[in-house]
Amino acid sequence: MIKNVFLDFNGTLINDVDLCLNLLNKVLKEQGKKEVTLEEYKNIFTFPIKKYYELAGIDFSVESYEKLSIKFINGYQKASLNCNLYDGVIETIKFLKAHDINVYILSASEKNNLLEQCNHFKLTPIVDDVLGLDNIHAASKINLALDYIKNKNLNKEEIIFVGDTLHDEEVAKALGVRSILIPNGHQSKEKLLKSDSIIFNDFKDLKKLIDF
Repeated sequence: MIKNVFLDFNGTLINDVDLCLNLLNKVLKEQGKKEVTLEEYKNIFTFPIKKYYELAGIDFSVESYEKLSIKFINGYQKASLNCNLYDGVIETIKFLKAHDINVYILSASEKNNLLEQCNHFKLTPIVDDVLGLDNIHAASKINLALDYIKNKNLNKEEIIFVGDTLHDEEVAKALGVRSILIPNGHQSKEKLLKSDSIIFNDFKDLKKLIDF
């Protein structure tokens, strides 16, 4: 039985794919590189973010990854508030909560930025906790989640992690929990189908978790 659901944020709750693609292409254009299409983006997107930048063709000798991270956040954070949540996000979270399932948001985003977004989209009041990193470099959220699960004494057999990338599956495996991937975000369905995760095509399908 599932009692705890951890939700990735970017590409799972918020549809920020086009925004991230536009910010990437802006850097590529500045460096005189070929811009990538949405299809190409979904096929090269990966973690760590630095690797995905390299796959896109960004030259760190022109501008360091650290400087690009700051530039990305400066361009992303305010603009992200104009993005939309995926259809059914609020409704589905409230449904899970009504069926005594705890819901947490777990992201590789910097904690204060993440809280600003969650407050803006009215997610903070309807979830049990919001977990983000203490830096802007989008490193792994594994240790963050492991510490949280240990401190809250959560039973891993009662946890499922929901995301939109193969990295989210890696996080779930590292945590020792099951995972669900929804192919509406930053990676293509073709990539996600290669995973061992359960694939749900729509966020609203998470209502099925009451029967897991």
